[in-house]
Amino acid sequence: MTVRETTEAQEKIILAPYATLSAETRGRERDISPCTVRTAFQRDRDRVIHAKSFRRLKHKTQVFLAPAGDHYRTRLTHTMEVSQIARTIARALRLNEDLTEAIALAHDLGHTPFGHSGENVLNSICSKGFRHYEQSLRVIDFLENDTGLNLTFEVRDGVLNHAGEHEAQTLEGKIIKLADRIAYINHDIDDAVRGGIISSDDIPKACTDILGKTHGERIDTMIHDIVNTSLGKPVVEMSEGVHDAMMALRSFMFASVYNNPVAKGEDEKAKNVVSTLFETFMKHPEKLPEVTRNRIDRFGPEQTVCDYIAGMTDNYAIYQFSELFVPKKWIVN
Repeated sequence: MTVRETTEAQEKIILAPYATLSAETRGRERDISPCTVRTAFQRDRDRVIHAKSFRRLKHKTQVFLAPAGDHYRTRLTHTMEVSQIARTIARALRLNEDLTEAIALAHDLGHTPFGHSGENVLNSICSKGFRHYEQSLRVIDFLENDTGLNLTFEVRDGVLNHAGEHEAQTLEGKIIKLADRIAYINHDIDDAVRGGIISSDDIPKACTDILGKTHGERIDTMIHDIVNTSLGKPVVEMSEGVHDAMMALRSFMFASVYNNPVAKGEDEKAKNVVSTLFETFMKHPEKLPEVTRNRIDRFGPEQTVCDYIAGMTDNYAIYQFSELFVPKKWIVN
C-alpha cells in the first residue's frame, strides 16, 4: 500500500461514520493521477497554500483599512484563525480535518480589496452582482494560473456555501460557516478595542455572561458548545442559547463597529477607488494587463474587469488609481 492508501484506510477506522472520506471524494472537474503520499484533500490544501491568490490575502483589508499598527487582522490572518478553529472542531468530532482545512484556507480567495466595502461596490456595479464566496469559486475554477486549481467537489462546495443562507453538503463544510463567524466576530472585537472604537465594557453583558469576557473565553465557549452539541450526531451546530448570544454579539458589532463612521471613515474613498477603476477599465480595456485582456473573449469585458479588480490587494488598487489619475511631477535632469 502507498502512504496515501494507508492514510485512507486509517480514515475509515478513525473518523466518524458520517465524516467525508478522502477515498470517497466525488472527484475533480479534470481527472489527475492520484498522489502516492497525499490524499485528495491534502493535495487541495497544498494547492491553495501555494496559490498567488492566497498570498495576496495578506494585503487585503479585514475591517480596518491600512491600519498603522502591526497587530490588526488582515484577510490572511483571518483565514488562518478560521482554519485553526475549524480544525479543532473537526478533530474533536472525528470529521475529516484535511478537508476542513482545505475549505478554510480557500474560503476567502475571491475577496475584494478594502473588505466588504469593495465587495458592496462591485455588487452594485456588476450586472450579475458580486458575492465574494462565488468569486472564491471562480478563482478556484478559472482564474488561478489561468486554468484554476482543479480542486475536489467537496472543497468547492464548502467554499461556495460558507456564507449567507447557503449550506454545504458535507459536515466539514458546515464547520467552516460557524468557524468563520466565530473568528471574525471575536477578532474584530479585539481589533476594535485596540483601535479605540469600542471598549471591552461596551460589549453587552447578556453576551459576555454566556460567552465570556475575554477573546479567548468566548472562542473557547463557542468551540466547546459546538463539540458538546454535535458529538456523536451527524450534525454540526451550536446550542440555541450560545447561538443566540453569538448572533446578538454579531448585531452589536454591526451597530458599533462595522457601520461606525469613525471605523469606516476611509470607506467612501475606498469605494471611489473601486468604482473609478471599474468604470475606467470598462471604457479603456487597453489599459488592462495583457494577460487580463486575453480573458475578455472567454469571459466578456464586464466579468474580466470584475475579476481583475476583485483580485487586487488594497495597495495595488491604490497604486493603479494613482497611476491612472494622480499626476506625476515633471523632473528635469
